[in-house]
Amino acid sequence: MSPLAIVALVVVVVLVVGLIWRYAYFCPSWLVPLLENPYVDAVAGAELLLQRAGVQPGMKVLDAGCGPGRLTIPAAQRVGATGRVVAVDIQTAMLEKLQSRVRRLGLANVHPLLAGLGEGALPAGEFDVAFLVTVLGEVPDKAAALRDIQRALRPGGVLCITEVLPDPHYQPMKRVRELTALAGFREQQTFNGLLAYTINFVRLEPSS
Repeated sequence: MSPLAIVALVVVVVLVVGLIWRYAYFCPSWLVPLLENPYVDAVAGAELLLQRAGVQPGMKVLDAGCGPGRLTIPAAQRVGATGRVVAVDIQTAMLEKLQSRVRRLGLANVHPLLAGLGEGALPAGEFDVAFLVTVLGEVPDKAAALRDIQRALRPGGVLCITEVLPDPHYQPMKRVRELTALAGFREQQTFNGLLAYTINFVRLEPSS
């Protein structure tokens, strides 16, 4: 096959995958092998995001829209035996992939939760850090999801949102800032790149 034909095939595959993902709304579990790749690791690697969010041993972490655990596993390893990671996803198949990895690594501090964001399934005031990594755009009711996460964080807890191009559900910074402000967050720190960005938001203290 000629180089031009290979390029054309790659473009077609990317377009088809993008359309399927776009209209499925959330990422189908069978796309996982295509999504865990060197590109994503380069622009939004798990260790980089954990460092940006300030995750430390002993912390309680929420991985919202965890998928098969690209971030969950490193987070669990970082927080250690005294910490805890709750991994939430709406797809049973994703949580099954995650649990298989957890068992293989012998991790005891990962707690999968089958639920949709915004359904009120998250424990209140529980987490030090919550992650939304290329997930917000896949949530039908974004405002409800962010309110759910806001309640789940302790006062002063950090919500770390990352968006990566060319995600079919990519959310621009302006939209993310508007939604988080309405949900009771204050912007803390921005990490801006050409192909991806991360913004840390702090849960505001409740009014007295």
